[in-house]
Amino acid sequence: MQELAYRRQDAVAYARTWAFKRNPAYLDFENLGGDCTNYASQCLYAGSGVMNPTKTFGWYYYSAGQRTASWTGVQYLYNFLIGNQGIGPYAQLAQRDEVQIGDIVQLGDESGHFYHSPVIVGLADGEVYVAAHSYDAYMRPLSSYNFAQARFLHILGVRH
Repeated sequence: MQELAYRRQDAVAYARTWAFKRNPAYLDFENLGGDCTNYASQCLYAGSGVMNPTKTFGWYYYSAGQRTASWTGVQYLYNFLIGNQGIGPYAQLAQRDEVQIGDIVQLGDESGHFYHSPVIVGLADGEVYVAAHSYDAYMRPLSSYNFAQARFLHILGVRH
């Protein structure tokens, strides 16, 4: 396996391009539980260029019916990125002050249920700015969201 750098600028450029519209190459999951993690995965793919084709536990999208739960599900994306030992992007949990653009933040409620996966697109003056679908946003301050907890996923690299 070859280790590749995660192209953070490419992930953010994709986030900017598609923040307020939908890429027709992907199904819009807005009315099927939300499109946030689908959008986050698209941004991750733009920054990595590599999907993990492993059935069930990989991370890929070939069509609406041929995709993994990790492409569109908040907890499944977390599980994939934190546990990925194979092909594709991989991450570790990080503190708020350790994140970079192109990383993912997941928002949760008091019970520990995480429900939203914005992409970090800016950092300035102690504020984290995100892009997201399902309440489309670009350069929205993270502090403007109402959430009980946040977990930050710092993308360490990509394996090919």
